[in-house]
Amino acid sequence: MAVASRTPLIAGNWKMNLDHLQAVAFVQKLHWTLKDAKHEDGSVEVAVFPPYTDLRTVQTLLDADKIPFALGAQDLSTQDSGAFTGEISGAFLAKLDCRYVIIGHSERRQYHAETDDVVAAKTKAALKHGLVPVICVGETAEDLEKHGASAVPVGQLEVALEGLSADADIVVAYEPVWAIGSGQAATPDQAQEVCAKLRAVIAGSLGDEAAARTRVLYGGSVKSANIASFMREPDVDGALVGGASLVVDEFAAIVRYQKHVGV
Repeated sequence: MAVASRTPLIAGNWKMNLDHLQAVAFVQKLHWTLKDAKHEDGSVEVAVFPPYTDLRTVQTLLDADKIPFALGAQDLSTQDSGAFTGEISGAFLAKLDCRYVIIGHSERRQYHAETDDVVAAKTKAALKHGLVPVICVGETAEDLEKHGASAVPVGQLEVALEGLSADADIVVAYEPVWAIGSGQAATPDQAQEVCAKLRAVIAGSLGDEAAARTRVLYGGSVKSANIASFMREPDVDGALVGGASLVVDEFAAIVRYQKHVGV
């Protein structure tokens, strides 16, 4: 499972921030700031996850200016179409050239009561429409105290992978809930321990080849000051960045982590 075969992914989850006009200014400035960064030659993949109302605007900008960022959505429906007010089909996202979609973020699980079964259904919906699901798993502070760091995310991922084919194109994001927005990230050793166990789940469910190619990200108070330490770990293949992805210079510094690890 060589790390070199997995292109690092730095993904910015904007959550409910930036309207479509602000999004244009942000993406243009980010692209200019990163004009000489490694992402231009494919060494690192950069993805942005704007709100739904920004997607078409950002897609048009990326295409027109040939900006090499991947586009992602923050959620999708389990349904293709129909009487589901407020829901967004994976078919719609595919038409907007979205490559990725976040599935099962802790805020969806907490505020919208999304269960592991719902996350599994959304994962299948994403794959059906040619989208790459970024499957989020992680433990709360209470889970950590009761069960340790890996038990809950391992169980969540096992359900999400049920019934998937061995060639399913997925990304897994380990986001300890207690670290999100807290300013206190997990240690690199903690992240590595859980990410390695998640990779073992992928191997058990989809096979060793799938485990070797699937990127496992860390998320939770990621910033430029700590990204390099996470990226040194063999089973951490990138980051799902929240608040820091809304600050151009900070997010650009995270993308440029290679300067701190010598690659």
